[in-house]
Amino acid sequence: MQVTDTDFEKTISDNELVLVDFWAPWCGPCKQITPILESILESNPELTLAKVNVDDEMEVAKRYNVRGLPTLLLFEGGELRATHVGLASKDKLMAFVNQETI
Repeated sequence: MQVTDTDFEKTISDNELVLVDFWAPWCGPCKQITPILESILESNPELTLAKVNVDDEMEVAKRYNVRGLPTLLLFEGGELRATHVGLASKDKLMAFVNQETI
């Protein structure tokens, strides 16, 4: 689901486990990570994927100091739990979501 500056807080508070993907249309690694994230979603039905286009939604990107793309933020119960920056393999991203050591 695409989220905006205005509905970001509601999205992370209304869902127990949210993976936020900060991306941009011009970002090659962002395009590469999308099918990996979709695959992770299939095996983690409790996970909600929220996508934030940093070209359009700059306020939330600034709030979380997003400096590189893709940036993934993992929220649990509305609280930021972990951050990952850059492209990674499916196994590493699964570990990130499950909070094992990357």
